[in-house]
Amino acid sequence: MKAEIIKTKSLKEYLTPERCYITENLSSEKVSIARARVEPGVTTAPHHLEGTDEIYIIIKGTGKVFVGNLEPTDVTIGDVVAIPAGKSQHIANVGKTDLIFYCVCTPRFTAECYRKG
Repeated sequence: MKAEIIKTKSLKEYLTPERCYITENLSSEKVSIARARVEPGVTTAPHHLEGTDEIYIIIKGTGKVFVGNLEPTDVTIGDVVAIPAGKSQHIANVGKTDLIFYCVCTPRFTAECYRKG
């Protein structure tokens, strides 16, 4: 990883097929960090990552997260969700404002590790 400052203004948000908006903040060989935004009333599509662990860090809003065989759980600002590689996951925005969280993937997220379901 090289030393750098990444300014939010320089990043672009895009809509994914799983129904959330993603802004990729950083992608290096070992880790990737992206900001996810889910609009009120939206539930993302179930998916899992092969060979990549993921952590959600909730920074705004309220949601209900579904991870593997765990009970569906309400999450809000400051909550952290650890998702081991291969575990199915999705999240629903159950609030009235955007649900925003950071996704930290290790090793980094690649399109090749993404699987539906």
